[in-house]
Amino acid sequence: MSINHFELNAVDRSAEQQGKGASRRLRKQNLVPAIIYGGNAEPTAISIKLNELVKSLEFEAFFSHILTINVDGEEHQAVIKDLQRHPAKGFPMHADFQRVVKGQKIHMNVPVHFTGREDAPGTAAAGVLSTLVSDIEVICMPSQLPEYLEVDVSGMEIGDLFRLSDIKLPEGVVIHELELEDGHDRTIVNMQPPTVEEVDEDADDVDADEVPATEQADKAEEKKDDE
Repeated sequence: MSINHFELNAVDRSAEQQGKGASRRLRKQNLVPAIIYGGNAEPTAISIKLNELVKSLEFEAFFSHILTINVDGEEHQAVIKDLQRHPAKGFPMHADFQRVVKGQKIHMNVPVHFTGREDAPGTAAAGVLSTLVSDIEVICMPSQLPEYLEVDVSGMEIGDLFRLSDIKLPEGVVIHELELEDGHDRTIVNMQPPTVEEVDEDADDVDADEVPATEQADKAEEKKDDE
């Protein structure tokens, strides 16, 4: 397996291996229940080895690549659409995969990478770069699916911002939100002015009435000892 190709081995789950009770039994065997759906075919309930899935999840690219899932010797091309994790321990508990059909566009959330932060004039002027998205939903053919979208912020000065429409997209890729009739070309990153903390010049001038009597007595005793 490489970051350019992900392959998972799975076995078909029979009706007896489905349901909450059956899923719990699978997890005790270090198997993760999952399902493959879409593509004008019936949903296929499967189980995947926990360690194999966990290893793949270590790569960000796993979430934006066409995956090969071998189910009892039959290959399925799919993308991951949902992943349920244990709320406390974080290990995967269930996964949803959507079949990829050749010639049919797919909707996918792909990561956004912001580059050039350290080189930005705004950063040199103590500005604060605020990134407002971590991923964006795109529409494209499976073969055109990008691993991530890159936004170069190296030229940003204080007060500058980038919107969705400013992203340079690969050929054949469009942003789902901008395709909607009521879509909003929202800001994805901005360079804010430096944060200035106000200093209270009277902070050291404490009224004696505001100091507890016991504390005043202790200070008076310390002064007496010094004398």
